[in-house]
Amino acid sequence: MLLLISPDGVEEALDCAKAAEHLDIVDVKKPDEGSLGANFPWVIREIRDVVPADKPVSATVGDVPYKPGTVAQAALGAVVSGATYIKVGLYGCTTPDQGIEVMRAVVRAVKDHRPEALVVASGYADAHRIGSVNPLALPDIAARSGADAAMLDTAVKDGSRLFDHVPPDVCAEFVRLAHASGLLACLAGSVRQTDLAPLTRIGTDIVGVRGAVCEGGDRNAGRIQPHLVAAFRAEMERQAREHAAGVPAVN
Repeated sequence: MLLLISPDGVEEALDCAKAAEHLDIVDVKKPDEGSLGANFPWVIREIRDVVPADKPVSATVGDVPYKPGTVAQAALGAVVSGATYIKVGLYGCTTPDQGIEVMRAVVRAVKDHRPEALVVASGYADAHRIGSVNPLALPDIAARSGADAAMLDTAVKDGSRLFDHVPPDVCAEFVRLAHASGLLACLAGSVRQTDLAPLTRIGTDIVGVRGAVCEGGDRNAGRIQPHLVAAFRAEMERQAREHAAGVPAVN
């Protein structure tokens, strides 16, 4: 399981660089513009410059509307700015067909420029609260659009968490559907260390965190702390060892 950390700007990216040995992907977002809020192209470039070259940079293009042309241009901007993973939050898509239309446009825009870049179709565990597409439709949307990964996050950052809306058994089905289509399965949404046992057990490929590695556990007021990144990675490795040994880990 890979660890994706989301700094909110260059200052926090420098903190991520200090903890580079403990993380796998640096994810550029702008939390004050939403759970998958897009940051500025120049911020993506600056973060790419300060993060070690062997660490891929991910960038969100926003909690997007059902406007395929607009979203395709945003995605192209992210990949041109240096992102390897391009994440699209299908906030304004209410049906799978709308999601597929948006993601096909994104895939073409991104892959025409950089074929090796990875496109991530992102949905929301709490989709029922915002009227967006069903979480379990995301793997099919990603597969039919030619994307590389399917992801779930939470749209409303009010203290509720991934498993509050999509319990572990449903997340397991999400992962199974993604893997059946040859996709990476990514899960996020106020994930804590105590969630790592089920996330490991169901075969999650990438776990995304922010609040869990911020001072005070606060994704907005807190700042990413290198020692918290290291602690989170240590728990990931412990859970992986216990899972490989077939012994339930105690949280």
